[in-house]
Order: sequence, then C-alpha cells, then structure tokens
Amino acid sequence: MDILDKINTPEDLKKVPEDALIQLCNEIRRKIIDDCAENPGHLGASLGVVELTVALHYVLNTPYDNLIWDVGHQSYAHKILTGRKEQFKNKRQLGGISGFPKMSESEYDSFGTGHSSTSISAALGMAIAADLNGEEGRQSVAVIGDGSMTGGMAFEALNNAGVHKNNLLIILNDNNMAIDPNVGGLNDYLLDVATSKTYNKLKNDVWHILGKFNRISPGMRRFIQNIDNSIKSILLKQSNLFEAMGLRYFGPVDGHDVNHLVKILRDLQKIKGPKLLHCITVKGKGFQQAEADKTTWHAPGKYNKLTGELIHENPPLTPKFQDVFGHTLLELARKNPKIVGITPAMPTGCSLNIMMKEMPDRCFDVGIAEQHAVTFSAGLAAKGLIPYCNIYSSFMQRAYDQVIHDVALQGLNVVLCLDRGGLVGSDGATHHGAFDLAYFRCVPGITIAAPRNEQELRNMMYTAQLPDKGPFVIRYPRGNGSMQHWQTPLEEVEIGKGSCLIEGNQIAVITIGTAAIAAEKAIGKCPENSIALYDIRFLKPLDEELLHTIFRKFTKVMTIEDGTVTGGLGSAVLEFMADHHYHAQVSRLGIPDQFIEHGSQQQLRKLCGYDEESIYDRLQKMLN
Repeated sequence: MDILDKINTPEDLKKVPEDALIQLCNEIRRKIIDDCAENPGHLGASLGVVELTVALHYVLNTPYDNLIWDVGHQSYAHKILTGRKEQFKNKRQLGGISGFPKMSESEYDSFGTGHSSTSISAALGMAIAADLNGEEGRQSVAVIGDGSMTGGMAFEALNNAGVHKNNLLIILNDNNMAIDPNVGGLNDYLLDVATSKTYNKLKNDVWHILGKFNRISPGMRRFIQNIDNSIKSILLKQSNLFEAMGLRYFGPVDGHDVNHLVKILRDLQKIKGPKLLHCITVKGKGFQQAEADKTTWHAPGKYNKLTGELIHENPPLTPKFQDVFGHTLLELARKNPKIVGITPAMPTGCSLNIMMKEMPDRCFDVGIAEQHAVTFSAGLAAKGLIPYCNIYSSFMQRAYDQVIHDVALQGLNVVLCLDRGGLVGSDGATHHGAFDLAYFRCVPGITIAAPRNEQELRNMMYTAQLPDKGPFVIRYPRGNGSMQHWQTPLEEVEIGKGSCLIEGNQIAVITIGTAAIAAEKAIGKCPENSIALYDIRFLKPLDEELLHTIFRKFTKVMTIEDGTVTGGLGSAVLEFMADHHYHAQVSRLGIPDQFIEHGSQQQLRKLCGYDEESIYDRLQKMLN
C-alpha cells in the first residue's frame, strides 16, 4: 500500500504521477477486499468502479465539483480517497461510517443516496444552482449504473436535462448487473452499443479526429459530432437514445483503463452542456470469485480473502422469512394457475427466484421500477390474475401513489409483499422499513397483515389469494424466523382477527408482527399471570372486539411494533381508545420519530427501546 498510505484527500491523489495510477487502483482494490472480508458490505459494485473513482477525483476539483453516486453502494473507493481510509474498517457498524454517501458525514458526499435513480435529478439541480449562483466552471457529475437507469425517475431527469444547457456530466456505469442480471429493452440497447464492433471502430476514429481539432471553433466541432451521430444511428439501426434526449453521448469506453479515463474526463471538461459518458465495467473486478458469481458477491458477508471461500458462522436452524415467502409462493402457484410473481430487480433478494426456476413464464422481473411494478400488477389483477408483488418496504415508498390510485381505489386483488419491514440493520436509514404500517394505515379498503412467525406468513399468503380479498399487504422483517418446522399445512386466516397468546391480569401488551417474539420472552421474566400478550395480526382492519375486551379489563396497556410509533399500531390503539371513551395508561414502543442510523438489528432495537431487555424494563416500571 505504498501509494495509498500517502493519500488522505483528493489533493494528495493529484500529486500521484499518472503512470502510478494503475498501482494505486490495485492497492485500493486490495484494501476493499481485505476490509470487507472482516467487515462485510457491498463488495462487487465497489470493486467495479475503482478506476472510475480514481480518475474522477484525479480530474475533478472535489469537493467544489459535485460528485453524486447513484444508490451509493459502489462508493467505497470514494470514501477511502476522501479522508475516511481508516474509518472504512468500521463501515456500517454502530457508530462507524455509513455504507452509503451521506452529506453530514463528509463534504465530499455532495448528496445522500441509498435508493436508485436519483443521481441525475440531483446533479441537474446542482448544475442549475451553480449557474444561478454565478459559479462558472463548477462541475456536476452523476455516476449511475445501468440497473438504476431503468428507474422512471432517471428517465424523467434525462428528459429534463436535455432541455437545459448546464454543465452536467452523466457517467453510465454499465456492467449489465443490478443485484441480479439486468433485464429489459434498455439493457438490450446498451448491449447493442457495447458489442457493435463497427460502431466502436468509428467511435474511436471520430474521437481521434476531434482530439486533433481540439482548438477549432465550436461550430466545426458540432459539425463533426453531428456527422458522427448520424453514422452511429445508421450502424445501430436506431437513433441514439441519449442524443435524442438532447445529451451528447460519448462511448462506450473501457471503465478499467484508468489512464484513458483521465484523458477522456479532461477532454469532456472542455465540452459545455449536458453529456453522457458510457463506461463498460465488470462488477467484482479484480476478485475472481466476485467476477464469476456477481449475484452472490454483491454483498457476500464474511469470506476468506485469500481463497474466496464464504464463511458461514453458526448457520441458524430457522429459515429466512424471504425464503419462506419464496417456497410458499411456489407452493400456492402450483395449485392456483392465476398466481403470478412480480419484483423490481430483486428476484434473489426477495427469493422470487425460487418460483422463477420452475415457472419462468409466470414471474416478472421488471427492473428497478417500483412504480411500474405496482401498476403492472394492477393491470394483471384487473384481468383476473393474482399478482404477488414483492418490494422491500423502504422501496415501496416510491410507489405509494400507485398503490392508492391504481390498486386501492379500484379494489384490485394485488398482494403487496413487503420484505425488510422494520429495522434492517447495517444498511441504515435509507433502507429501514420504518414507515409502511403508518403510510398504508390511512389508505381505504386495504388489508394490512404482519405475521409473527413463518406459519403465520404462509397462512396470510394463502388467505390473500382467496376470492374477494381485495388489496392485501403482508409485511415481514429481514432475517430469520423462529420456527424450525415451518412447512405447516396452509389454513385460511380470519381477516381482522387477533389472538391472545398469554393470559394476564395487570398489563396488556399488544404487538404486531415479530415484535411478539421479544415481548413473549420479556413477559416470561415477569411475575406469573401479571402480563397478558395479544397479537393483533392485522393493523387494518383492527380487531375492535379484541380491543374492547382489552380496554374493559386493563388500565395499563403497552403497544410494541417494529415500525414508527408515529401513525402505526400505537397510534391506532390510542385513536380507538379515544373514539370509544376508554381511559388507560398507554405506553408505545417502536421506532421513535427520527431517522435511525446503521448497526446490527439487535443493537438498533435496543437503541430504540424495544428489544427483550428494554421491554422487560418498561414492564417492570409499569408494574411498580
């Protein structure tokens, strides 16, 4: 690490001779591999942009120039080069640096990211702000992957960027991957561009000519580029998508040739207006196993940095909730031909790939496009099919209007399966599924269910596909359940009915979802028959009969939820109490009204005050 040891900021980087940049890239790549082996994170994406990151900071004047990383899971080299080299070892841990760009963490993080397809909009806003503020020469650069480019927001931004003539550079990091291989028309288009030998030879020739005429008039430069664009359109048998939107297109270029990237980026600084540089990269570059199995090594967990062997420490005896979903959906689909599966680019992440292997014609990966996923599901449901649309809870926020307008308003039987509900752990604030219970509770005509264990998840999935069930939300957490023998017979669940899990006389604890597990353990430490435990199961419709029973018997009530206490289960219980003129002391446990940072799930639940120990302490105070 001879070169990297001397670099703490991009100013130090600029002192490195150009002929030493390749060695520096190798050192950065080795640090990422070594540190992620001990403290896991998003490995593959960050390995794929090492050269691009070095070239950008070598040429740009960061942090004055704005550099925005779409999603941001590929920003590890960026963090290492911008004053966080030593802190990188503790990334994603409680009290450590984030795994994503974060404005409050560093002045080099021009914009906080975590969800996809936002970078072009933010960079365009910054480019226009620079003009309005009279900051001539200030660069705004968005680095976006081909997976994120499928998001509707990215197309909206491209369409708007072409109208303006601001100094905006979009770098398309094209590795043909999101978490799983990319799909769709844009992917096919980019593949055509990247693999056309005739086109790429022409592109290189024209680039060479433009280099010779570097000092000619802008009019002559535009004339040569227009000829280039016309010939490109003929060779590709279609107009250039980005040129058609008003952006100058350059590429494709080798995203791992750091010296060539430096030259190109310097040349592009001299060209005014919005432009796009198309870089071809390899996800997992430089680590054999990550290049060979890009999906597994997107975020592989701990591994042996020398052999590439994944390290599985004490594998749990219970399954992941996502796998219970995947196996149960296939089981249901075998019996009901109307069932189909939909996911926005997460077939492995949500385990829809289990059904995909057996029934590929009934599963649809629509790319990173949550809004489209929901309305596409609504279209399927309108014609009698039963779509199970699986979207991570925090990503479902992006399709809220579609759920209201296209699903709920029309009463369509779309089953929205919300994976990663609640605190997700080390991905942090951008990925916590904190708000789903609250933001769906106010939507008319929708059923909201949260299973406490694997058996409940299976039964809720079975119930959702029965006739006349309408819009149906099932939310469940990241991680493993609590049942070793989870493949139980499928049974219909009575909608809007909770249950009493433990009888008691002094305090009633009302939980939803897996919060019941920690509550049950905490109650087990309390005096016998002192605490009653009720699993509400459905946030909507509420089991009002059960709530009447609780408030007639108890004057002390506690609600526990793995979601925000603002507008969630606790709020629903307080509203019921007020509407029916009950009087009780109600204590609400859950995610407080703030954004929660990264750490392990157990650490964060303790921090928020609803882990087993915190629940027990609160119960003791209420008893006394």
